[in-house]
Amino acid sequence: MTEDTSRARRTRVEREIRGMLADATRAERARVERLPSDTKLFGAELSLSSLAGVTLLSAITDRYGVDVAAQDLSLECLESISTLVDFVVRHLPRSPESGV
Repeated sequence: MTEDTSRARRTRVEREIRGMLADATRAERARVERLPSDTKLFGAELSLSSLAGVTLLSAITDRYGVDVAAQDLSLECLESISTLVDFVVRHLPRSPESGV
């Protein structure tokens, strides 16, 4: 995969995960899209609750086939938007059928 392809893939995944975050937290998509990538998932800007976190992780598993809770037992990847996106991108299937 070329660097441009990798960057495009990450951008696409980040956009989708931001949408999932907006849905899980019931926040306006436009507001979530404007947040910096280093925004803490459980910080004041997003206020991700444990229930919203479960909803988010379920959506990620459904969309990407990445089980975050099973693959990151310490859940360190849930620190920020960026750490979550990076984790998902690293664990994506490499098949062309994945669509991401």
